[in-house]
Amino acid sequence: MRAVRGEILHFTGDPAVAGTDALRHFADGLLIVRDGLVAEVGPADALLAKLPADARIEDRRGRMIVPGFVDTHIHFAQIDIIASPGGQLLEWLERYTWPAERRFADPDHAAAVAGFFCDELLRNGTTTAAVFPTVHRVSADALFAAALQRRMRVIAGKVLMDRNCPDLLCESCEDGYVASRALIERWHGRGRLLYAITPRFAATSTPQQMQLAGRLFAEHPGVHLQTHLAENRAEVAWIRELYPEARSYLDVYERFGQLGPRSVFAHCVWLDDTDRGRMAATGAAMSFCPTSNLFLGSGLFDLALADAAGVRVGIGTDVGAGTSFSMLQTLAEAYKVLQMNGQSLSAERAFYLATQGGARSLYLDDRIGNFLPGREADFVVLDPAATPLLARRSAACGTLAERLFVLMMLGDDRAVAETWVMGEPAWRRP
Repeated sequence: MRAVRGEILHFTGDPAVAGTDALRHFADGLLIVRDGLVAEVGPADALLAKLPADARIEDRRGRMIVPGFVDTHIHFAQIDIIASPGGQLLEWLERYTWPAERRFADPDHAAAVAGFFCDELLRNGTTTAAVFPTVHRVSADALFAAALQRRMRVIAGKVLMDRNCPDLLCESCEDGYVASRALIERWHGRGRLLYAITPRFAATSTPQQMQLAGRLFAEHPGVHLQTHLAENRAEVAWIRELYPEARSYLDVYERFGQLGPRSVFAHCVWLDDTDRGRMAATGAAMSFCPTSNLFLGSGLFDLALADAAGVRVGIGTDVGAGTSFSMLQTLAEAYKVLQMNGQSLSAERAFYLATQGGARSLYLDDRIGNFLPGREADFVVLDPAATPLLARRSAACGTLAERLFVLMMLGDDRAVAETWVMGEPAWRRP
């Protein structure tokens, strides 16, 4: 058993729906962990009396403890091209992505990058992530092995591509199907790992491969499916040429059985109301990737329309077109994107989306995302005085909402003092 004392915040619902009733906040709280799971959380003065005399208490007063961040869309193979200048989506793929991903045929390279990637997630407070490797089976093996060693919850699967990509990244749809099945058998459900069927996007898969991807999704209950959707207008036009029989880009995925609970679609910028309605009805989720959408000039995500349709939404950093692993920085850019769209993002809603909302979009909210008893004890210790400016501005705040807003607008990886996984320290700022 371990206990951590400090200011504690978590969510049991969406603040956009339930208001302040969705928050659970303890200015001086205690989080009690047993065997890696949350045992109890509440006011410190009430819970300290319940602890045995020899209980180990970690004192983090002056800092804020929140659930581990959930990144619903990120590419581990694109670390070495983050912050590469120029181009929109399709040019970015040609100029940067394909050359970088070719290198992942080398198991040593894949293992080195996977270790760095997982450590970088933890350094930024992210304990759960839905991740794209490459088409190479060894890239998925390397990522799963690195995450398993760190006891992280990672959802991933080898990328499927059988057209409109370089020969060295292209495979037959049958080979992709067989390799995916073997990876599911090896990794899905091992430790905290989960498999995701991963067609990169409809343009790089033939109808035959799309059919097999949908078949894999149906054949293996409990796996996820992840892909890209309606990120860029040129991409949408290309999909219309490749699949003229489909009503929309989203309809392509639905025709091949890829919509449903545990399917996650990144970006979702250029959708219509029918698309959003179908996503809500089938239980599919959107990953809002603000830094990537701004960096590639893709467009502005419409959270209000997603909410009105009842679609599940999480936050994705989308590294490497996304420009930061930091969920705090990503939330800051989400706020700005919505401002440009005539919408507002409260700090409470932002932190919900980065924790419980992300867990809900991945259908993991019964295991992660908040501090209800029985949840896996992943959490982040945030330092509101991590930089001189953050300390000065935080000291002037009068409410919790204001302090959260300042933390997400001025905070970054420096504000993450510690990251804990399953009730044990996984990263600590030197």
